[in-house]
Amino acid sequence: MKAVVLAAGYATRLRPLTNTWAKELLPVGGRPILDWIVDAIAEVGEIDEIHVVTNARKAPAFLAWAEGRQVRIHDDGTLSNDDRLGAIGDLAFVVEQSGLDDDLLVIAGDNLFDFSLADLVAFWRMKEHASAVAVRDVGTLELAKQYGVIALDDDDRIVEFVEKPDKPRSTLAATATYVYAREHVALVPGYLAAGNAPDQPGRLVDWLHSREPVYGWVFHEPWFDIGDRAQLLVADNHLRARRGLPLRTAYSPDG
Repeated sequence: MKAVVLAAGYATRLRPLTNTWAKELLPVGGRPILDWIVDAIAEVGEIDEIHVVTNARKAPAFLAWAEGRQVRIHDDGTLSNDDRLGAIGDLAFVVEQSGLDDDLLVIAGDNLFDFSLADLVAFWRMKEHASAVAVRDVGTLELAKQYGVIALDDDDRIVEFVEKPDKPRSTLAATATYVYAREHVALVPGYLAAGNAPDQPGRLVDWLHSREPVYGWVFHEPWFDIGDRAQLLVADNHLRARRGLPLRTAYSPDG
């Protein structure tokens, strides 16, 4: 199994902070976001390669971060939010560039979580010839509007997926953490060639679940989807508390 971290977005909602920082390298709890993700990936014994895809503007910072680590950085060649490949386009880019023919653990680089990726993979292993997504009850219908809202059957198979619905029917949301069977990874070029949306990684699950078995693994531990400064501060203080660091009333990449 290989791991792919998607980190090629331009984080426009965090500007001007992200004019000088790659969002995925912003410190939370005193460490870059990506450090926490890589530590979580390392707990999955089956994974023998970690790939991180970023854009041309952020690539130098990622290459510097990766020095001395067993992580491969991919520069997708884009320079702005206007010419970006999109999360699914970047996944296809990494698969093609590296010749990956494996099961993949795919994680958005701005997701922080306390759940065990090893537990997610163990759940996925029990489902044959399937893919899986980590799922959490976000508690309110208003918050659910920001995510892909799903419905599961009695066997935890996804039977409905609606990306960012105006009127969510539940509060069960898909997070940007996925395990894709190698057979399903091979379908991604066809998904894109058919003109489907290359961005928002949940759209691939939306397309896939009606064609192949995709399961939802429900977790209850804390999870942070870092899209703006408010979410960034909450995640920072959560991890600062874990490490015994003083909490802050405003986020800063310093200290």
